[in-house]
Amino acid sequence: MSAIVAGVVVLDCAEPEKLAVCYKELLDAEETDATANRVEIRSPDGMRMAFRRDTNATPPSWPRPENSLQAHLDFLVDDLDDAERAVVALGGRPLEAKDAAGPFEERGYSDPAGHSFTLRLTRGTAPKQG
Repeated sequence: MSAIVAGVVVLDCAEPEKLAVCYKELLDAEETDATANRVEIRSPDGMRMAFRRDTNATPPSWPRPENSLQAHLDFLVDDLDDAERAVVALGGRPLEAKDAAGPFEERGYSDPAGHSFTLRLTRGTAPKQG
């Protein structure tokens, strides 16, 4: 069997050009390929995403059960408030009104086409001193 290498996260949407701009700006990415029905970007850390035209695409309805969560992306950030301002400025909207419980601080959003994603606060990994 040949080795399998990670490929591209592809999101279906009605307007791939517009959604690509949102993620391109959010991730400080560059466009690497574009056709009439697909736009691909790559972030500085190597993450590849593509946006494929599907005129029948319906946004996920998370957290409601009908047409629920189809895919979910996590993005690591060092400042939740700054990242939230960027997401909202790019047409995203908050899905959760408060920080989720658990070991990580995170907030849920949807992009302009309705796909959900989470911003997770990164923590320093240096050992505790003293």
